[in-house]
Amino acid sequence: MKIAYLDCFSGIAGDMFLAALLDAGLVPAQFLSEKLSQLGLGPVRVHTKKVLRQGITATHLRFETSSESHEHRHWSEIRALIERSSLTPAEKARAIAIFQSLAEAEAKIHGIPLEGVHFHELGALDSILDIVGAAVAIESLQIERWYASKINVGSGTVRTAHGRLPVPAPATLELLRGLPVYASEIETELVTPTGAAILKHLAPDFSMPTARWQQIGYGAGTKDLPQQPNVLRLLVGESVAAFENDETVVIETEIDDMNPEFFPYVQQKLLEQGAKSVSAQNILMKKGRPGLLVRVLCDALLVDKLCETLFRETTTLGAIYYPVHRKKLTREIIEVETKHGKVRVKLGLLGSEIINIAPEYEDCKKIADEQGVALKEIYRAATEATRCQSL
Repeated sequence: MKIAYLDCFSGIAGDMFLAALLDAGLVPAQFLSEKLSQLGLGPVRVHTKKVLRQGITATHLRFETSSESHEHRHWSEIRALIERSSLTPAEKARAIAIFQSLAEAEAKIHGIPLEGVHFHELGALDSILDIVGAAVAIESLQIERWYASKINVGSGTVRTAHGRLPVPAPATLELLRGLPVYASEIETELVTPTGAAILKHLAPDFSMPTARWQQIGYGAGTKDLPQQPNVLRLLVGESVAAFENDETVVIETEIDDMNPEFFPYVQQKLLEQGAKSVSAQNILMKKGRPGLLVRVLCDALLVDKLCETLFRETTTLGAIYYPVHRKKLTREIIEVETKHGKVRVKLGLLGSEIINIAPEYEDCKKIADEQGVALKEIYRAATEATRCQSL
């Protein structure tokens, strides 16, 4: 499995991300130049230069354009620019998704509607090229899983169009919500909004995976910090772990005064909102009262949202949550043809070996209902078709 790891010990910015890809030889500068020239803003040339950052040789990136750089653009203007470009649909979708997260963060911080978001520094041409370039590069690489270190955000204050703000700036912090960050003694902004938005889009696992690293790149930031190398390190290679590892969060709450008929409804709602699993266990609580221990497994970003649902939909007054490490089989969904029709099947893989086969319940149920065939027969046929297809 092709994987990548971002070492954010000096933070991350959009230009550092692109420069690291170029430094590792993963994306040619000419390819990026051609793609960015499709935005309709005139010819764009990507220039690279080898620089030294506290003893580490890295690549620094800059753009050369003939277009005037407008410092103030609305989100709707940037979205229209991307949509009418000649980029591929997948590249457009990624670029819009990254900018969408930026717009949502700005809207929340400033208390304005999404369509009213007016980018300042982020509406400058360089920022647009950073984000669109990142989207194009991510799409071309086809990395199956991204990983990252904890993120050094720096400290102090930063000057913005809204005045001097604390580091990380409010919109950046909003984008980093739920991600593992720390503040170093370096008094400067190490994570830019574009860098934070790219990280959020990649949705990495925050751990160092076991892998055979084949390409290594260093993307230089513009500042040359005296305390440490101002670079983003990128590793790309093949995973060699027998199992995948990730970090997730468990939410737990004990309830002894709720009608148990409510639980299936709450369970379904939590799953629809992104929970990985929702279960309940019978327990004996104080004064001998029977109760339920409700356990929710989810990503860190969803803790607040799912806790709110628990508070609104159950009688609990509080919940605990804590991070856990998880080992899991690689998962893949395929579609197989059976004599009853097509069925999606979830595979649990250990390397290339199929360990578990799980036909999708909804597909099997639909066929069973429509054809009057026993549900277990649909499961059996889907499992056999999967084994035959994998031979």
